Amino acid sequence: MSINKFPPKPRHDPNDGPVYLYGLHTVRAALDNPRRSKRELLATPNALTRLKETGPIGKVPVKETTPRELDRLLGGEAVHQGVALEVDPVSRFGLDDITPLNLVVVLDQVTDPHNVGAILRTACAFGADAVITTARYAPRETGVMAKSASGALDLVPLIEVRNLGDALEKLKERGLLVLGFDSEATEPLRPRTDNRPMAVVMGSEGKGLREKTRGLCDEMVRLDMPGPIKSLNVSNAAAIALFAATAGRNG
Repeated sequence: MSINKFPPKPRHDPNDGPVYLYGLHTVRAALDNPRRSKRELLATPNALTRLKETGPIGKVPVKETTPRELDRLLGGEAVHQGVALEVDPVSRFGLDDITPLNLVVVLDQVTDPHNVGAILRTACAFGADAVITTARYAPRETGVMAKSASGALDLVPLIEVRNLGDALEKLKERGLLVLGFDSEATEPLRPRTDNRPMAVVMGSEGKGLREKTRGLCDEMVRLDMPGPIKSLNVSNAAAIALFAATAGRNG
């Protein structure tokens, strides 16, 4: 079987052009999100049939296309499954918009859209009420992020804050324990059994948590790993942190 060693590059700039979400799960979640503004659905006949089997399309305009055309539009790396949806970026929330806040994931300048998407997916799986990112040094919404989130971008409120320190102080005022993660922290993470609302704070891919962010955390903990590698990709670390931090809680 021949392999195209030079797949087509995207016809649009995902960091500056329209937002295209792709893949059946991702597009279905966007179609089901009443807050999401949808512009045009591009789908092959087969993908459109499969999409309609999972729910209504709504009033979004539909344009029939081919896999090759979608490859040209999105780039050869995009696993689009024959469907793409042009949308406006998802509505961002403020801290005051979400009640209650029992479990929150806070990202301190995590910039990789794959990681942010994967963390959104994990946050959704663990029932997190929101994911908080910084306005600067955080990725713009793209198809890559949405695909990595596998629909969670339209299921978990995404809060963008200008000042992370102020946001952490607000979380404390609302009764949340702010738990910072660092591979060099002296204390290991232990399962929480008191059901106190919690904010899990993860640092950037390279530098980890900033010094100011560390100072605002109620506790700094590490993931206890017996192997020779003591640090993980931030999305993997977030998954383990959420499991370990919530495993002993009730409800």
